[in-house]
Amino acid sequence: MGKASLKNALPPLQWALLGSLLLAVALANINQPFPELAPLQHAPTVFLILAAPWLLRRWPLNTRSVTMIWLFLLLHTLGGRYIYSYVPYEGWFASLAGDAFGSLTSGERNAYDRFVHLMFGVLLTPVFAETGQRHWGLRWGVSWFLGFAIVGLVGALYEVFEWLLTLVLAHETADYYNGQQGDIWDPQKDMAIAQIGSGLAWLLAGLKRKRR
Repeated sequence: MGKASLKNALPPLQWALLGSLLLAVALANINQPFPELAPLQHAPTVFLILAAPWLLRRWPLNTRSVTMIWLFLLLHTLGGRYIYSYVPYEGWFASLAGDAFGSLTSGERNAYDRFVHLMFGVLLTPVFAETGQRHWGLRWGVSWFLGFAIVGLVGALYEVFEWLLTLVLAHETADYYNGQQGDIWDPQKDMAIAQIGSGLAWLLAGLKRKRR
C-alpha cells in the first residue's frame, strides 16, 4: 500500500462505526412491522453507509464527527423501524422506571420524530462546522453559521421531498411515511425544532471555546 493510500485510509474505529450501523439496519428489518415502508426509511441510510468510505477518504472527518453522524443515523434507523409514528418509547420508559414515569412521556402525539429533528440540529451542526473549517478554511464563527444554515437548508429540502413523495405514493402510504399525525403545521415545527437544536449546539460550542 502506497503512502497516499495509507494517508487516506479510514481509522479502524470509523470502519467499526460503519459496520455496526449496517448491522443495526439489518436488525431493524427483522420481523419488520411495516415491511411496505421499510425500503423508503432505510434505503438512504444503506446508500450513505456504502458511500461513506469514499466520502470520508475524499473529505476526511475526525472520529468525533463520524460518531455524531453514526448516532444520528442510529436514531433514524430506530425511527424507521416503526415509521416514526409508532416508536413505543412510552412502553420502554414504563418498563424501565414504572408506569408513573412512563405516563409522563405519554400524549396524543408520538414525539419521537420531533426528538430526531432536534438531534439532527444538535449532532450534525458540529459536523458541518468542522467541514467548513477543515476543508474550506473558514473561521470558527463563519463555519458554525454555515452549519446552522445547512441544517435549515437540509430540513427545508427534506420537507419538500416529503411533499413531492405524497404526489407519487398512495395517500395512506404517504401519510404513514410523512408522519404528520394530523398536524398541518408538522413540517414547519420539524424545521424549527432542528434549528433550535442547531442553535443549542452552536451556543454550547461557543461556551466551551470561551472557557478555553
